[in-house]
Amino acid sequence: MFGENMKCRHALCVILFLMYFSSFAKDYNILDYGAVPDGKTVNTLFIQSAIDRAHEEGGGRVIVPSGRFISGSIVLKSGVELHLKSKAVLLGSVDHSHYITLNRWKALVMADGANDIAITGKGTIDGQGAQLALNIDSLFYAGEIDSSDYIFREKRPYVTVRPQIIEFMNCRNIRVTDVTIKNAASWVQTYEICRNLIIDNIRVESDTYWNNDGIDILDCRNVRITNCYINSSDDGICLKSEEWDLTEFCDSIYIANCTIRSSGCAIKLGTSSVSQIKNVVIKNIKVFDTYRSAIAIESVQGGIIENVMIENIKAVNTGNAIFIRIGKIRKAKRPGILRNVTIKNIKVKVPFKHPDYAYEIRGPELPYFHNVFPSSITGLQGYNIENLTLENIKIIYPGRGSKAYANMPVYRLDDVPELENHYPEFSMFGELPSWGFYVRHVDGLTMKNIKLKIKKPDYRPAMVFDDVQNLTIESMRIYGDNKADSIVLKDVENSNIH
Repeated sequence: MFGENMKCRHALCVILFLMYFSSFAKDYNILDYGAVPDGKTVNTLFIQSAIDRAHEEGGGRVIVPSGRFISGSIVLKSGVELHLKSKAVLLGSVDHSHYITLNRWKALVMADGANDIAITGKGTIDGQGAQLALNIDSLFYAGEIDSSDYIFREKRPYVTVRPQIIEFMNCRNIRVTDVTIKNAASWVQTYEICRNLIIDNIRVESDTYWNNDGIDILDCRNVRITNCYINSSDDGICLKSEEWDLTEFCDSIYIANCTIRSSGCAIKLGTSSVSQIKNVVIKNIKVFDTYRSAIAIESVQGGIIENVMIENIKAVNTGNAIFIRIGKIRKAKRPGILRNVTIKNIKVKVPFKHPDYAYEIRGPELPYFHNVFPSSITGLQGYNIENLTLENIKIIYPGRGSKAYANMPVYRLDDVPELENHYPEFSMFGELPSWGFYVRHVDGLTMKNIKLKIKKPDYRPAMVFDDVQNLTIESMRIYGDNKADSIVLKDVENSNIH
């Protein structure tokens, strides 16, 4: 029911929002303000002058025409639409000093407290992120960046030091449509504490540097992300909550008809989960060549994730199908809460080899031997995942799990670590004692029409349930070349399996 109500709310939001933007009457061409499309001139002041004039005169479209325009940070203001023509390229400067901070991080296109703003058109915003990030990295060795801003273990500057391409904060009525956004030095685009956000038909190409999340939504309400293509070196679309005062949170999020490739997770709720992420509908998503999970839901900072519907997901060459986790990391005083989630109509093919080996920025190799990881659903002792439904799920695994390579037999179930304070990843526990699903600390799990296929033998059983209450399994089929027991139950109460 919450999903249908949210669709109606979004439809009304779209109608009112488009009515507003249709009222934009005047264009402001950046060439008229001195901009030079030679790919050399820094045009920051010229573009900002056009934005300021449009804002002062009550709103309008700032036109970026054909050509290559270099710029540092520009700030969108209320009533202004930044419109890039089809052959326009807005290039981020590779000089770190050309970027400013409005509220949180540095970025190329910024807004804080603005209403009725947009980025539109068939043009391209290119952050030139690899060169920008490497230039920032060199500043550390030159003594111009403090060691507190540098990750010594990974030998790169912190994500907050590297400029994003888009960062909008505390804004209302936002539209980002049709543009191509590419080559970020950090996260590609972030929308934080925003209302009434439409992202439609954009293309993200950012297999460029570390932490290139495709789209990050932080504590926003009434969000609609549709018809997007995302190729990112980190999580594709990520919903987060970072507001420690708990007054802001993610609510009424609709994501549909997107294609995602990632060296992180394709769709992720969390890891940042301080306040709430609720009333989320995600549907009709295609995933390919993704290193981590097709779907990851992680409540690990004391917040609440609830009322989530995910359906119609097709993932190929993806390292993990489903990862759901309660934990307690960073400043969290207690573990998170995760409840009322439905995942249905999912088909995933898990490869034997590294799924993103052909890309520039690849997921990190693990420091231990392991066989192929199962999907995992894990709460903590005393903090159960509650009311989870999996329906019409098909996952195809490669098999070839050998106990001589890595061994976690069923009789050692108690040796699987809890790791409540560890960063959540599908690989966090090391070798797991099943090849299909590993489930622990769950109250209220319904699995309907589940198909697990394995291509080659694996020493492990297909499914392990450990400390699970109120388990219902209807129409389970496990097939393929495997001789191990299909299902193992330990400390399972009130089960109905047929």
